Amino acid sequence: MKILKRHLTVANVLSCTALFVALAGTAYAAGKLGPGQVKSVNIANQAVSNPKIKTQAVTSGKIKNGGINAADLGSGSVINSKLAKKAVTNPKLGTEAVGTSKLAKKAVTANILGPEAVTAGKLGNESVSAFKLAGSFYHQLLKNVTYVTETSVNDSETEKSVTALCPAGKEAIGGGARINSPASVSVAINGSYPLVTATNSRAGWIATGHETPTEAGNWQVVAYAVCAEL
Repeated sequence: MKILKRHLTVANVLSCTALFVALAGTAYAAGKLGPGQVKSVNIANQAVSNPKIKTQAVTSGKIKNGGINAADLGSGSVINSKLAKKAVTNPKLGTEAVGTSKLAKKAVTANILGPEAVTAGKLGNESVSAFKLAGSFYHQLLKNVTYVTETSVNDSETEKSVTALCPAGKEAIGGGARINSPASVSVAINGSYPLVTATNSRAGWIATGHETPTEAGNWQVVAYAVCAEL
């Protein structure tokens, strides 16, 4: 006790008193803080670090609009199920961002295409089949065109006629006639016309010729028919 008294001074007493008061105040403050007593002004800048934040503590309502930028997103963090319908609009897409491999089958329907969007240069060779053509237009096209020729006998008959018949399922869409004879034989074509059946189909082409005047030499008349499926 005598040793303690020798070391007591006014300064030591005041220092100890201040220390006890400070410790008591800190303990009181830590144990007596009520809800809402710690204000934002009492928190130092960058004092709330990531380990201090509770899992799922920051909700969407606490995030400032536009506060999350591309640099804040982890790789693959925005998945398809997190996107709202029609959320990714045209201005959000980069040039040539959507490749053909990203399109679902039959995703581009007629309603998606603009007027005259599919030009001839975008069509593959022979890509438009008969099933894709309007019936009225398809029936105007020439299909499976063939050429048929028929020649008469080579003699000195005064009048001759020959018919070039089209194959089954085809009709004549054109035709013609020709005379085969030596220069000394005077022969002329006096008929060149389609062969029309009772059902009003053109089954072939008729060619006729005659001598002018009657000659003794031999000659032939030839009929040509251009046939096609109609």
